[in-house]
Amino acid sequence: MPDRLSALDASLLYMEDRSTPMHVGGVAVFERPDVGFDFELMCKLINHRLGYLPRYRQRVMRVPGHLARPVWADDVDFDLNYHVRRSALPAPGTDDQLFELVARLLARPLDQGRPLWEAYFVEGLAGDRVALVTKTHQALVDGIGTIELGQLILDPAPGELDPVDDEMWLPGKTPSKAELMFDAVAETVQQPTMLVESAKAAAGDAAATAVKLADAVGGVASAMRAALKPAPSSPLNVEVSGGRVFAGVRTTLDDYRQIRATHGGTVNDIVLAAITGALREWLLSRKVPLDQTSTVRALVPLAVADASTRSYSSAGIVGNEVAAYLVDLPVGETDPVMRLQHISHAMASHVDSGRSVAAQTLLRVGGFAPPTLHSLGARTAGTFSNRIFNVIVTNSPGPQIPMFAAHAKMVEMFPIMPLVRNHALAIGVTSYYGGVYFGLNGDRKAVSDIDVIAAMVHESLAELKGTTR
Repeated sequence: MPDRLSALDASLLYMEDRSTPMHVGGVAVFERPDVGFDFELMCKLINHRLGYLPRYRQRVMRVPGHLARPVWADDVDFDLNYHVRRSALPAPGTDDQLFELVARLLARPLDQGRPLWEAYFVEGLAGDRVALVTKTHQALVDGIGTIELGQLILDPAPGELDPVDDEMWLPGKTPSKAELMFDAVAETVQQPTMLVESAKAAAGDAAATAVKLADAVGGVASAMRAALKPAPSSPLNVEVSGGRVFAGVRTTLDDYRQIRATHGGTVNDIVLAAITGALREWLLSRKVPLDQTSTVRALVPLAVADASTRSYSSAGIVGNEVAAYLVDLPVGETDPVMRLQHISHAMASHVDSGRSVAAQTLLRVGGFAPPTLHSLGARTAGTFSNRIFNVIVTNSPGPQIPMFAAHAKMVEMFPIMPLVRNHALAIGVTSYYGGVYFGLNGDRKAVSDIDVIAAMVHESLAELKGTTR
């Protein structure tokens, strides 16, 4: 039987256009070790790890006439040098130069005729650092059989490459168009509902969206209210262009712990409060009128546990177990502590549901899980109507020990969330090794001043920290 894409994976491919490419990614920055760390070694590392995840050497093949969902097939022309590319900044490269390069790389859709991922090894950063910029299509990362590339290459200790079983990978035969059609017809005869399912995947299944909306807002009644009351009008919700801007924000985990010790809540609550304050100042800079009741509705995906098994393995947490919640961020509130308390109260109802996974639990997941969890959050957001939220915010805690690619220590990681249709800003947050890192991905026309939002995240956090003295 062919390895057919799931209905969700297929829909992520069908929804993509040139203005809203559906890939996720990250910017990992490494210290160059004394033993060396160059493009050739990175290629060797990635090629070595691909043996664990065959999907990264497969491409999507569409069935003629859309008789069935597309299938995964080995890429007989797989070329690692096409997927792993070398770039450089004029030394000593600055953060602004790196983020501008990232923005341009983000804007380019992946080639759907090849395996759906790319990586860029960026040299020339100040301080003898290098960066790895990854792009992986959401259809590729399901959290069970396939994880995100940023998780694939990292280990908790420096070292040489471990042996793998398939150093000599041999691709399978590429199915012909006739074989694709024959398999589709045969499956349709055996499963008549498959043809209807394929059509729904291409067009978007409103019923499935309604179910997810019900989960997100806490029940059918709330779902009806949310559907009748769309997200507030906002300059964040405009037609998206093909250009991108990107900004990274560095903060320290100790600041969040200090604020939590005084005001309670969780680190995630404080992250959302810092974003709320930043968006408030950005809206005011745009002369957007705000009153005490003004809000920005965030879609906040959270990892959840399997209710039947309470499994906390990588697959048990990650595999299709990311639920998205709607949270109204109180941008009209002038008091930073009141903003935090409002968010803590809103988020507590989701935690009290008993399914949300605590940060300490996520930290027990093997490897560097945040890139995969951000990918699953993006997949979840892609199934919602873009009328019910203004911005997506994903936050995934990472390990508080250093991670390594071969012998190179990763010093920071900025997640990259994709923009969905009519949404000009997406925010990813990852905590790692004492730091909390924000990745702000914006539309180049609508959020050209993304550096203002980035600066205001710092200001908003400092304002909260000032209330602890």
